[in-house]
Amino acid sequence: MTKSELIEAVAAKATNFSRKDVEIIVDTLFESMAQSLTKGDKVEIRGFGSFKIKERDGRQGRNPKSGENIFIDAKKVPFFKAGKEIRERINNGK
Repeated sequence: MTKSELIEAVAAKATNFSRKDVEIIVDTLFESMAQSLTKGDKVEIRGFGSFKIKERDGRQGRNPKSGENIFIDAKKVPFFKAGKEIRERINNGK
């Protein structure tokens, strides 16, 4: 599902909001989540899952084109862990 498909789905259910209003709400939601993760906070949505930042150590890698050994710097990456309810829905096919 893309962001525009999400906006359309929400706008179809929330008939008292215009599509533009729904777009602003979705954009604000995603921006708020991104700001929280940028600060290092965890974002938890009950019944869906949680987002947090994990730190990856630097490591040796290899350039696949040249075969040359390179060093990959340490970095922070977003990590999503699905909640129990959504895992059960996926596994039970509902």
